[in-house]
Amino acid sequence: MTIEWRYTIHPGLGVLSLAGFLGQEAVGRFQGAVGWALARGTGPVVLDLTGLRGWSDGGRLAVSEAALRLAAEGRGLELAAVPESGASGHGGDFGDGKVAVTVHGDLAAALSAHRDRGVEEREWRSDAWPEDA
Repeated sequence: MTIEWRYTIHPGLGVLSLAGFLGQEAVGRFQGAVGWALARGTGPVVLDLTGLRGWSDGGRLAVSEAALRLAAEGRGLELAAVPESGASGHGGDFGDGKVAVTVHGDLAAALSAHRDRGVEEREWRSDAWPEDA
């Protein structure tokens, strides 16, 4: 089982949406999606986990590593709609406490925190992104 991803840019903000299960076998694909976001956007990346069915410890570690990778490039990581399996025991402490990661209840709240960034939006996605997500 793997993940599908979609990346949407807004001026000064990117949204990386995931669908599926972020387990160890999906980490490489997730790292590739983060690389895509780094190469094509600016500002913070909101990791939209609305379509994520769950994640393993390896998946949460990959998110922590993404926070560090983005911080090294001067960009932040924010989480939206953290799965129940990740809410407890992690408490929003990603990046091993080395990087502050804002956690939003859902994508609407995350976007609301970044209003007035502009109008243009662009989107890319992997081939099997679910149409209903």
